Amino acid sequence: MHARVTEFAELAADRHGLTTDPVEFPEEGTPTAADAAEAVGCEIGQIVNSLVFDVAGEAVLCLTSGENRVSEAALAAWAGVDEGDVSMASPDLVREATGWAIGGVPPICHDTDLRTLFDPALEQYETVWAAAGTPTSVWEIGPERLRAVAGAELVDVTE
Repeated sequence: MHARVTEFAELAADRHGLTTDPVEFPEEGTPTAADAAEAVGCEIGQIVNSLVFDVAGEAVLCLTSGENRVSEAALAAWAGVDEGDVSMASPDLVREATGWAIGGVPPICHDTDLRTLFDPALEQYETVWAAAGTPTSVWEIGPERLRAVAGAELVDVTE
C-alpha cells in the first residue's frame, strides 16, 4: 500500500475511530468520477469529489457527488461574497490547507480545520467512495457518517 494511503488510514483511525480499508488501483489511477465508479463498481453519484475552493482568501472544501459540479455562483452566494471572489484553489493552497495533493484529497484528516460543505445528493446512497490520500485510492463509508466526521454543513452549491 502507498505510504500516503497508509498515513490516511492511520489518521482516520486515530482522529475519527474509522477503519477505512482503502482500495488501490493501478498507477494510471482514476482521474474522473466515472473512472473511479467503474473501478469500484458503483454509480458515478456515489463518488465523493473533495474539491477545495478559494473563497475570498479562505480555503473551503466542497464534498460533492461525482454527478455534480460546484457552481461558483452558488458558492459565492452561500459565502456572501462576489462571484469573482470564488475560484478553484491553487495546488499550493490545496496542499497548505489539507496536507494532500490535488487528485488524492480525502474528505477528512486535513492539516487545517477547513469549512466543509456536503452535497445533499450524496445522502441518497447507502455508501459513498472518497479519495484515500492518492489519485489511485478510495475508501467506502456511509454518507451520514462521512458528513458527521467531516463536520460538514449540508448545503447545495452545485449546478
